[in-house]
Amino acid sequence: MKTGFIFSKSSLKHDTGEGHPENKYRIQSIFERLKKQKITNLEWSEPSKFDESLLKKTHENNYIDQVKKAFPSKGQFFLDGDTIISPGSKEASYGAVSSIISAIDLVKDKKLKNAFCAVRPPGHHAEYDKAMGFCIFNNVAVGANYLIEKYKFNKIAIIDFDVHHGNGTQNIFYSNEKVLYISTHQYPHFPGTGASNERGIYNNIYNIPLPAGTNSQEFLDAYEYVLKKLNDFKPEFILFSAGFDAHKDDPLSNINLNSEDYFEITKRTLITTQNYCKGNVVSILEGGYNLNALAESTEEHIKALLKF
Repeated sequence: MKTGFIFSKSSLKHDTGEGHPENKYRIQSIFERLKKQKITNLEWSEPSKFDESLLKKTHENNYIDQVKKAFPSKGQFFLDGDTIISPGSKEASYGAVSSIISAIDLVKDKKLKNAFCAVRPPGHHAEYDKAMGFCIFNNVAVGANYLIEKYKFNKIAIIDFDVHHGNGTQNIFYSNEKVLYISTHQYPHFPGTGASNERGIYNNIYNIPLPAGTNSQEFLDAYEYVLKKLNDFKPEFILFSAGFDAHKDDPLSNINLNSEDYFEITKRTLITTQNYCKGNVVSILEGGYNLNALAESTEEHIKALLKF
């Protein structure tokens, strides 16, 4: 079976304005890299139609309504200090949610081996009732709730290796024993959450805060704790919140990973969990703001998804 590459062309319509780090060139850089490398066994597809009811399992109804009303017919609008929406943002944010749902269905139906969703806007900072940090809806959280509601999974692991802590995902699943949320992130750093003593009601939150300057070997050593936690939990399905901004060249962080480290992170995760997860893996793009580093790192991540 092939690895899926799921994307919606609508992601390019989300206009955050001149100079904003979360821009359409991020997706374009990934496309160009993968096309140039001519990777085989990668199946490109667009998501199925958006179903708004999916949001209601993850976000407050009033928040969903507020966002819908806020989408402008022209110009731009700030949902918070750095989360900007434009006329194309509604279609893009719906496309991002649809991408992870489509990927889950295709993997669950054995039509794909696993899948990567190249989406924007990202999602892991969006909380139950508010936008934050470039994020409108929490894409990976919608996916996890979909796995619980439709497929009746009882053990889902979300592995978030974005350099910024996924406060939104932690917020949404803090008291949900069916979801294990694991985050490796620079700390202290935006958004200010992610201390090791933030553990969830059911000990289902596992934060691994890393100091600025952490290098590849130090990160990979710390990642062994992620693998141990996965072995203890034994998830039936894994969702990656795949942010590539812990790269040494990223302008918004001070962790010093190389592009090849993302292959290693992904490889170790897939090998460790193959006996109980059985290849049920979907990954979705979060951060990464140096275009070359983002494209290279995404390629390495996808190469591991293809191989293991």
